Amino acid sequence: MVLHEDDCQITTWDDHRGRLSFRTGFSADSTPTQGFVTGVAELPDGGYLAVHRHKQAETYHVLAGAGVVTLDGAEHQVRAGSQVFIPGFSEHGIRNTGGHVLRFFYVLAADAFSDIEYVFS
Repeated sequence: MVLHEDDCQITTWDDHRGRLSFRTGFSADSTPTQGFVTGVAELPDGGYLAVHRHKQAETYHVLAGAGVVTLDGAEHQVRAGSQVFIPGFSEHGIRNTGGHVLRFFYVLAADAFSDIEYVFS
């Protein structure tokens, strides 16, 4: 199966969860897939995904821009090419500090996006 991100629905958050948009690609909610949820997120200049946790492990691969990932209270600088591994139940978030759009590809160890229960700190 092949998807293009332009064919995936845009979801936008501008509330306590953060200021960002994302397009979920593979998810059993909308594709005949299992085992992983994937997508691309965009944080505008000053945008963020608030610190949260969920039981599923997750990875980020930064495609463009620069920012800071918070992982269990420690801050890590990230930029295009950075990869982040987030163990299940770890508190994490990301914010754009680079002055340009921060884009990252995400993968969660879940069958469907609807299986992920976000708990915001």
